[in-house]
Amino acid sequence: MIKFILKGIFRDRSRSLFPIIVVIGGVMLSVVLYSWMKGFEKDIVRANANFRSGHLIIMSKAYSGNSDQMPNDLAYIGCSDLIGDLNNEHPGIIWQPRIRFAGLIDVPDENGETMSQGPIVGLGADLISPSTIEPDVLNLNGAIVSGGLPLKAGEMLITDELAQRLNIKPGQTATIITTTMYGSLTTFNMVVCGTIRFGIAAMDRGLVIADIGDIRRGLDMNDAAGEIVGFFSNGSYLAERAESVAESFNMDNSGSGDDFAPVMYTLLEHSGLAATLKMYKSVSGVLISIFITAMSIVLWNAGLLGSIRRYGEFGIRLAIGESQGHLYRFLIAESTLIGLFGTIIGTAFGLLFSLYLQEVGINISSMLKNASIVISDVLRAQITPTSYIIGFVPGLAATLLGSSISGIGIYRRQTSQLTKEFEA
Repeated sequence: MIKFILKGIFRDRSRSLFPIIVVIGGVMLSVVLYSWMKGFEKDIVRANANFRSGHLIIMSKAYSGNSDQMPNDLAYIGCSDLIGDLNNEHPGIIWQPRIRFAGLIDVPDENGETMSQGPIVGLGADLISPSTIEPDVLNLNGAIVSGGLPLKAGEMLITDELAQRLNIKPGQTATIITTTMYGSLTTFNMVVCGTIRFGIAAMDRGLVIADIGDIRRGLDMNDAAGEIVGFFSNGSYLAERAESVAESFNMDNSGSGDDFAPVMYTLLEHSGLAATLKMYKSVSGVLISIFITAMSIVLWNAGLLGSIRRYGEFGIRLAIGESQGHLYRFLIAESTLIGLFGTIIGTAFGLLFSLYLQEVGINISSMLKNASIVISDVLRAQITPTSYIIGFVPGLAATLLGSSISGIGIYRRQTSQLTKEFEA
């Protein structure tokens, strides 16, 4: 019977082409929507981990209460010993010290007088030591617009937007004006070695990145750091392990009443992503469910209408002696094959488009000019194992359901009325 059904599907396009096209379209949209929602979630986590909190973050108790203000007077002192202990206790995690600060950047003219000046947010990270992972974590190579990365002490990167606003180019010297760890005003010169653009509006407005050694000297923070971030060596955030490491670390340091004792937070705790992601997953789950339900109804109706239009064919087949049960099973088998073909083709097209969104993405920078959250301005998808099977819900199940319901009418056909219907 399957061979006969396949011949009918391929030879009689009037009854199979439209249902297959409808299934392909519905399945493709379902796959793309699901993959895009997962990609958006991954992008939020990745951006916050790389640029803000790491997978784990350590700071002093006093600093943690005001971390948004970057209070370097409350920074943790003794980073080298602490990082050495962490490397021994957690070999699968890479720890890096960071210093965040705010201030002004002053660009002089050829006479040494101020030519332009603007506010900045600075980041001190390990950029030039041989074993550092920070350039890769921060994607500095991919973010370079002009110039190059810092190769020696005294060099820094600034965002391309800031460089254009201040009319400064790679190779020029600029002065950083800020406060030291002890609250006194400090100024130090740095050479702009390159300009960068991350595609994150909140960062591209006025970020300065330099090697942490230079920032420590400028801010009088010898062996100190506002934050020590940790990254799992496989590059992925492992929620359960992160919670276990943080709980163990905090338990070991809970006995100290010192406000400058270290405390550890997970990515979700420190960045406030736990509540955000929980709400996002709930909303995205509802949206995906509504969309798939809508697609299922469309495909259900397509199967329903397709079967109803064929009642004349069913009447002829009943008239020549075919049993109602056999005819009903034939209709179900045919709908299953049409739904299967449409689902496979639609899933393939959906995965191809999702792959394009995953690798290239869609730029929405014009919509994020005033954004204050750390999120990329390029929308990307993420293909997961669920992406391969989610299309079967609207594509196969809904089509089969529509045909099953409409096919019940076969049992209501009265053979005695067929002649009158044919005459009409």
